[in-house]
Amino acid sequence: MEYHFDVLVVGAGHAGCEAALAAARMGASTALLTLNLDTIAQMSCNPAIGGLAKGQLVREIDALGGEMARVTDQTGIQFRMLNTRKGPAVQSPRAQADKKLYQFAMKRVVEGQANLTVRQELAESLLVEGDKAVGMA
Repeated sequence: MEYHFDVLVVGAGHAGCEAALAAARMGASTALLTLNLDTIAQMSCNPAIGGLAKGQLVREIDALGGEMARVTDQTGIQFRMLNTRKGPAVQSPRAQADKKLYQFAMKRVVEGQANLTVRQELAESLLVEGDKAVGMA
């Protein structure tokens, strides 16, 4: 079966969900491929969002209209400021989210987004013309 999309995102982890949402919200017909529809945005064994490095990324994604911070706010079970005894340059927020609630909340956002089609498929190879990826097989 053949499908046509402006943007194809392979993988529905944190980055894949954010990339697909951003493309769809910009009006691009977007497909998000995942090996398993039940594991969209599944967190690892450590359900932390934030910290010195990741916290900065989460704030930047939030400023650009991303969902990770919003969903963490909805599903958080602990919120903490790290390094409060040190200077402001090394202080950073960190949240612990309920892993399943986070996963289900992000899945609802992704599945409800206009211009975004979520498909359970395996991307085995890219179709390349010159220096441009034009599809997948």
